[in-house]
Amino acid sequence: MTGWDIHPTGVYKVLSECGTAAKNMSDAGSAMQSNLEEAASAAGTLTSQYGPYTSTAGLVGSALGLFMQHWSRDLVYIAKRTSNALHGADQATRHYIAGDLEHAANAQREAAKEPTVDLPGVGKTGHGAKGR
Repeated sequence: MTGWDIHPTGVYKVLSECGTAAKNMSDAGSAMQSNLEEAASAAGTLTSQYGPYTSTAGLVGSALGLFMQHWSRDLVYIAKRTSNALHGADQATRHYIAGDLEHAANAQREAAKEPTVDLPGVGKTGHGAKGR
């Protein structure tokens, strides 16, 4: 592990800026989920005119639901990958400062591992799905 030349002050400045950006991205994702649900319900429903008289989500609402279902896994993957990277960089830097390069390397290696994304439902696609 020789050859490491870390400037902790610079690392923590970057981690702070990345943490702020990750928080903004998380807030945007939460708002998008809420807005998609509102848009889907506001888009109207389909009602059978021949009975039984039940309503189901309309075409736009169904499309928005499918959109969210398709991209949810990737959005969770991005959030987990970002969190793991920020935490790993923090831990590796703390070990580096303490002079423990072995633990620093372990923290770095753990942060680089592929995150697991387990969402309920079928049709698993995107990063973290089996076969990828």
